[in-house]
Amino acid sequence: MSSPLQIGILVFPRVTQLDFTGPLQVFAMVPGAKLHLIWKTIEPVPSDSVLMLTPTRSFADCPQLDVICVPGGQGTNDLLNDEEVLDFLRRQAEGAKYVTSVCTGSLALGAAGLLKGYRAATHWSAMEMLSQFGATPTKTRVCIDRNRITGGGVTAGIDFALTLVSVMVDRTTAEAIQLQMEYNPAPPFHSGSPDTAPAEVLALLRERGAQNQAQRLEAVKRAAERAASGARNVG
Repeated sequence: MSSPLQIGILVFPRVTQLDFTGPLQVFAMVPGAKLHLIWKTIEPVPSDSVLMLTPTRSFADCPQLDVICVPGGQGTNDLLNDEEVLDFLRRQAEGAKYVTSVCTGSLALGAAGLLKGYRAATHWSAMEMLSQFGATPTKTRVCIDRNRITGGGVTAGIDFALTLVSVMVDRTTAEAIQLQMEYNPAPPFHSGSPDTAPAEVLALLRERGAQNQAQRLEAVKRAAERAASGARNVG
């Protein structure tokens, strides 16, 4: 009898809940899968909305995972230079079958040195930041490069998870989960991408996110410099 798939999703303060609850719902329907919500401790952490989240495993008692997944959100900025988080991701990546992310969670993988030489997707607002970690930004809903599977922004997490299930289990299982979820999107507007959104909507969102974007750019810069310094010291 094969061992159950061990799937772990990082949760952290100010995570975007839909980044991981979409994939979580998909993974919960995989027969026999064991799911873990992971953080430094099992104390509740706030999401970026009213929801409080309760981790089920701490870093210290987390088993070796088959899938490690990092979602995104405003709190990603704080992960990029948090060595405790980055060390955990590196340790898990050594034995994981799949190293994955949704939205800006890919920046955390990059800061941990796990995307160097890989193609990766992320939220459109962070796309160009991936190159600072040696990754190739790839504008797609789901990007597969060897065992690195990364999703685009927020709602792409469902596409990512269904794709991953098709890879690690089989397509029939993934399609059955999609049907059970009735995942048959028909968005009311065509503003879900900067390529199709009205110019005034894109400008409004950029204005609203300017402060967080500046903070993220600074965090990415520091993380990239630290990673480069560490590589030089090892060499």
